Amino acid sequence: MLRNWKDLLRDEEGMGTVEIILIIVVLVGLVLIFKEQITKIVNSIFSKITKQTDKV
Repeated sequence: MLRNWKDLLRDEEGMGTVEIILIIVVLVGLVLIFKEQITKIVNSIFSKITKQTDKV
């Protein structure tokens, strides 16, 4: 029985999924923290694009 637990702890088959989920959680957290700043940057970029397209 102890050998089964050791094998389970050494099994790394599901580690990729856990790592991807953690990365997604961190990215979502950063977006939530910096939502206002991200919105300002995106709006600024789109306004510059709109002004530049009017010149063309």
